[in-house]
Amino acid sequence: MAIRTERVVAGVTEVVLDVPPVNALAAAGFRELAGVVRAVGGDPDTRAVLLRSAVVRGFAAGVDVHEMREGGARAVIDVTRACADAYAAVDECAVPVVAAVHGFCLATGVGLIGGADVVVAADDATFGLPEVDAGGLGTATQLARLVPEKKARWLAYSGTRVTAAELARWGGVDAVVPRDEVLAAARSVATTLAGKSPLVLGRARASLHAIDPVDARRSFRREMGLVFELNLTPAPDDARAAFAGRSR
Repeated sequence: MAIRTERVVAGVTEVVLDVPPVNALAAAGFRELAGVVRAVGGDPDTRAVLLRSAVVRGFAAGVDVHEMREGGARAVIDVTRACADAYAAVDECAVPVVAAVHGFCLATGVGLIGGADVVVAADDATFGLPEVDAGGLGTATQLARLVPEKKARWLAYSGTRVTAAELARWGGVDAVVPRDEVLAAARSVATTLAGKSPLVLGRARASLHAIDPVDARRSFRREMGLVFELNLTPAPDDARAAFAGRSR
């Protein structure tokens, strides 16, 4: 399976992305991830979720560009809807979500951690949205939860990557630790949350969502509409072909 679960500490279910070499998921993988997160969030034995990667090189590199190139407009619609489902599953999970990030966290990686409650990053982690370079759009909704507004614009337009230390300075990352300590640090955070009253903590999470100035579902849906409009032109196909050639 592309997505698996582990339970190392009591009350914490780890949802593990395991799609070598770079966790570039196809539409089916995002739907699987959404289903797993919803299932563990509804498990009474789970009081916190830890989202992490089993891929050595990084957390997540985005969507499977080759699937979109081969499937055309229908594949673009399919994968963007699947991404929306995965993002919403993390954002709306019934229990708190902690993300442990190492290496690259790009595109859909940013989308996933944007819905998490706490992000713990390794000191080698980098974050960015390469969508424009790959002929796409999207995930600005989630990026805006991690960085200041003007920085979000620059990162979305330029494809520039930023470090974990920079993201921590802007408040998007709670802690930056050495690479070999990131999982232990994230487990410690998740264990702390799992030790709280699940009813009270669940209400706390719901209350913070209630005062969120941006409806993430609706905001990302509007982004998806612009993605579809863009894909009615030849520009994305040309950009994806060039991007796929560079990433081989």
